[in-house]
Amino acid sequence: MLQKFDPRNADIQVHVNGELLPREQAKISVFDSVVQGGDAVWEGLRVYPEGVLMLSRHLDRLRASAHALAFAGVPEDAAIRKALGDTLRANGMTHDTHVRLTLTRGEKITSGMDPRLNTTGCGLIVLAEWKPPVFDNDRGIAVITSSIRRMGPEVLDPKIHHNNLLNNILAKLEANVAGVDAAIMLDRNGQVAELNDTNLFALIGEALHTPTTTSCLGGITRGLVLELARDLGWPVYERDLSVTELMGADAVFATGTMGELTPVRTIDGRSVGNASGSERLAALRKAFHQAVPGLCEAV
Repeated sequence: MLQKFDPRNADIQVHVNGELLPREQAKISVFDSVVQGGDAVWEGLRVYPEGVLMLSRHLDRLRASAHALAFAGVPEDAAIRKALGDTLRANGMTHDTHVRLTLTRGEKITSGMDPRLNTTGCGLIVLAEWKPPVFDNDRGIAVITSSIRRMGPEVLDPKIHHNNLLNNILAKLEANVAGVDAAIMLDRNGQVAELNDTNLFALIGEALHTPTTTSCLGGITRGLVLELARDLGWPVYERDLSVTELMGADAVFATGTMGELTPVRTIDGRSVGNASGSERLAALRKAFHQAVPGLCEAV
């Protein structure tokens, strides 16, 4: 899957540290921490006609990540909501929009790793683009198993939604070379963690299974899917899963803000799923779309 340029995004306005700037002028300082060391946290948001899906949950995670990294001068939620609303209104965006919300540690007085060099508070970037779900959720995606392991909490806690994404990018490079859409990243014990950019689920028998969050981010969409499955009366298990189990599942799918619920049709060249699994996944996707309007928040 290679995302394509949408001509509507040529003239977008981007919020950068309190200013709305045309795309070609939307820049940050070379002294900003995100440039110096990937020292920032972020959230991906999706805009529907009713508003921003589960915005409060995203802001809670953004704030928790910033707190874990000891950011100083974090903007209040009201200020972030205003920046988001101003950006969407400036671009006339009310649907089919993805927002990359980035909070950096801010600018340094001189280049260096030490956070004490950051003295002016956080930087805030709101990048909203016209971007419908990026996957073909009817056809599904093909994936491989990556040789790159997902870092666990012994290296860097995956519950911090940080901008240091080289681990995932290396896995994506392997997927690109293999000519597939994404790569499964395993944890240090060889169990499934997630795809390089989304969480994974498997329908096995009557139950829904997903890896624990020991070595993956507990995605916002992932959490909603768990809630919906329980509401449908399905048994739900968060546990270790092997690639072999995924290959033999009734259905496997990925979840994320960028693509919603996306079927996985092949893993390492093996076909995945059957008709009954597809029917149950369709029921879950229907429940998701029915739930979305009530979970959106206006800004």
